[in-house]
Amino acid sequence: MFQKPIVILFFLCSFCINAQKKYYKSFYSNGQIKQEGWIKNNKKNGYWKFYYKNGNLEKEGHFIDNLQIKYWYFYARNTIKKKEGHFKNGLKNNWWLFYDYKGQLEHKCQLEKNQKNGFCFKYQENKLIKAEKYKSGLKIKEWTDLKSFKKENSLSDLYK
Repeated sequence: MFQKPIVILFFLCSFCINAQKKYYKSFYSNGQIKQEGWIKNNKKNGYWKFYYKNGNLEKEGHFIDNLQIKYWYFYARNTIKKKEGHFKNGLKNNWWLFYDYKGQLEHKCQLEKNQKNGFCFKYQENKLIKAEKYKSGLKIKEWTDLKSFKKENSLSDLYK
């Protein structure tokens, strides 16, 4: 008589337990943390951090259903920032910033689905030295001085 409600209740409780977010950590054989973050339904969901074997942070950002989303940061083994940018459905999108071995901005580019698509600005010692424009990963225009770039483009072009 009570078997059917008990089975249904057990099923609902086990479903609720499996759907809960759990904090996960894994470690290298040397005892250093390898990765940590939230898991829901056996997939990475929420904020995650990944580490090098020496314990330094390698990268950090958000997931939804194992896909990278939102803003991410990537670091070299010596903790200097290498790159940062937006992900959408696991693919690089929008503006990405890339740094040299000293942590200075080297270039920044507009990306769409992991390809350069839009403007890319190259820097040397924190000074703009070149601007390029890309369409689906192919360079379609290049400027080697700021004056000629400004003459052909407006600030609103940067946000298209």
